[in-house]
Amino acid sequence: MARIFDVVEYANEMSDEIVHRFPEEGIGDFRIGSQVIVRESQWAVFFRDGNALDVFKPGRHTIATANIPVLIDWIGKAFNDRTPFPAEVYFVSRKEFANKKWGTPQPIIVRNPGMGLGVALLQGFGTYSFQVKDPQQFVTQIVGVQHTYRTSDIEERIRTMLLSKLQDVLGETGAKNSVPEMIGLTEEIGAAVRAKAKDDFEAIGLTLKTFYIGNLKPSEKSAQELRDMGMLDMATYTQLQAADAMRDAAQNEGGGAGLTAGIGAGMGIGNIMGQALQGGYQAPAGGAAAGGGAKMPDVMTPAEAAQFMKVTEDDIMEAIKDKSLKAKKVGKAYRISKANLEEFMNS
Repeated sequence: MARIFDVVEYANEMSDEIVHRFPEEGIGDFRIGSQVIVRESQWAVFFRDGNALDVFKPGRHTIATANIPVLIDWIGKAFNDRTPFPAEVYFVSRKEFANKKWGTPQPIIVRNPGMGLGVALLQGFGTYSFQVKDPQQFVTQIVGVQHTYRTSDIEERIRTMLLSKLQDVLGETGAKNSVPEMIGLTEEIGAAVRAKAKDDFEAIGLTLKTFYIGNLKPSEKSAQELRDMGMLDMATYTQLQAADAMRDAAQNEGGGAGLTAGIGAGMGIGNIMGQALQGGYQAPAGGAAAGGGAKMPDVMTPAEAAQFMKVTEDDIMEAIKDKSLKAKKVGKAYRISKANLEEFMNS
């Protein structure tokens, strides 16, 4: 015969536990008159046959038909109200689970009128805290029959909800503010996220107590990463890659020439990205190299093509290997026609 529990309690601080089921396995045998002890930091939700019958607040409670009237239908007077009956109790933490981390695994695209592409990629991170608001609803909808439900079990779901709301708020804020202005509105953005998330949290019995943005900044994604995200066509990608190379040169210990190149690249990026947004970058007419005045020859080596494209020779060879740039192999060398290079630049 199963053990009959005369006293039910869970003497644990529940530091990372949101819910703890008693008993952990199977169904407990209780009876009218059994004591349920609920600590100050807890609620206790009383279940029978999968139905939540009552929620006990902190204190000592006696199981009786007076506080759980529906029990009378199951137990009946024939057994003098002392017959054991199967049930379980879920202890739910009332504490605020604070200093939980969130971050943007991928940059969020926002409008940035009048600057560069007209859009920007923002990344951020910060903290949030939450608390159980409706213990019966939370246990019924989220926990189910798990004997222990920890913060780690729901953190991914919460972060997904928060990032969805953050993306909405950034989109709305970006329609009225530039990116530099948005970065200065982290407190207002955090408050807007809390307001937007309120209903979603309450729907599962929780409340979002805080949402703080520790840092919000433009992404440091490279030209290649932007292209992989589908934000750049090949021509714009080529130009940005050239600008990246010039910036890298500026950081080398080369002195004034490198520094000048870096400054020029930095100033030109916005124009290049703006051209891409407004209809796509196009190679200069007449076959001239971008940024140069030399006439493009009818046939070029990879090194010469790289000079006109303002990229490295390795980049040209990579394009030849993946067949995005057509080239003729002569012996161990490659030759590229003017027509093929122009087609590649405008693809």
